Amino acid sequence: MRTAVASAVICATGGALLWRGTDGFRAFTTEQARRLAVAAHPRSLPAVALDDQDGRPFTLASYRGEPVAVDFVYTQCATLCTRLSASFQRLDRAERSRASSGVARLRLVTISFDPRDTPEHLRVYASRYQADGTDWRFARVHDARELPALLSAFGITVIPDGRGDFQHNAALHLLNAEGRLSRVLDLDADLGDPARVSPAGRQ
Repeated sequence: MRTAVASAVICATGGALLWRGTDGFRAFTTEQARRLAVAAHPRSLPAVALDDQDGRPFTLASYRGEPVAVDFVYTQCATLCTRLSASFQRLDRAERSRASSGVARLRLVTISFDPRDTPEHLRVYASRYQADGTDWRFARVHDARELPALLSAFGITVIPDGRGDFQHNAALHLLNAEGRLSRVLDLDADLGDPARVSPAGRQ
C-alpha cells in the first residue's frame, strides 16, 4: 500500500513538473518554450547601436510604429543562413508587391552576429539577395561588447565551432508597434497580412 501511495505521489509530482516545464504540455523543446514565452509576454529589446551595410548608424527602436521582421546570420555561413536569407528574399519580393498596391510593407532587418563582418561584407551579402539596403537592411552591432545582450534578448544561441564557423538557432522574429519582440516563427513561415505587427499593435 505504501509503495502504491509513494508511486502515486512521485507520478503526480513528476506530472506537475512536466506540466510546468512544458507550458501545459505545449512545449517539449527549448525553442518551442521560447516561442510560447515571447507570444505570451513580448520582450523589450536593448538599445543596441547598429551599423548598416553602408555604415549608417541606427537602432531597432527607430522602426517603432512599423511592422518589422528580424533575422540573424553571418555572411560566411553556407548552410542555415542561406535558408534564412532565401526566406527573407521571398518575403522581400512579396512585400514589394504589397507596397505597390498601397499596403504598408514589412521592413526587414538582417543582423550579423559575426564581429568579423564589416559593412563591405554586408553589402556584398545583400547584393547576393538583391536587397535594396533600405526596406531590407543588413547590419552589424557597432560595439561587439553589446552583442551578447542583443542575442540574449532575442533568444539566439551562437556557439563558435573553433574553425571560424558557428552553430546557431534560426527563426524569423517579429517586432510589434512598441518595438518589442512579439513573435518567433519558422524561417519559412507565411506571414500573410503584416497587420499582425502593424502600428495599431495587432499581432
